[in-house]
Amino acid sequence: MTIETERLQIIPLTTRQLDLWTDDIRSLEEELNCTYAGQPIEGFFYDIVKKITGIAKSDEDNYLFHTFWFIIRKLDRITVGSASFKGLPNANSEVGIGYGLGKAYEGNGYMTETVKAMCQWAKEHDNISYIIAETEDGNMKSEKVLKRCGFVFYKKEKNTWWRV
Repeated sequence: MTIETERLQIIPLTTRQLDLWTDDIRSLEEELNCTYAGQPIEGFFYDIVKKITGIAKSDEDNYLFHTFWFIIRKLDRITVGSASFKGLPNANSEVGIGYGLGKAYEGNGYMTETVKAMCQWAKEHDNISYIIAETEDGNMKSEKVLKRCGFVFYKKEKNTWWRV
């Protein structure tokens, strides 16, 4: 399963590939024929990836909604970032999306292209009516991506929520 855009391949990692991402990135790069240049797998992000890996392993039938998807540039097979759905749709038929890019790749439209494509894919599922995303206050870059993808303000809690 791969989502294709004009410039990108968006590939969901299997649970085995999630383990490689945190434990043996070189083997994962070789397997996917890419070079990883996304967010560094360290600190808080490492903990998130490990937690998600455990969730994906406990529900492998639905791993596409529990895994990270690599964002790979077709031109040179560089993994510029990753994105993920935040679990299965909730009772309101909403599924969350999150994303991040390597700093060197910001400002090139890769995340906008990715979010649009992943939202389109998600909305093909009968049990999904909305995609939601959370931004921290002041994260203007992320807000711009969401607005370019058609997201609108949804609600304010600790952070700001958007929906399309």
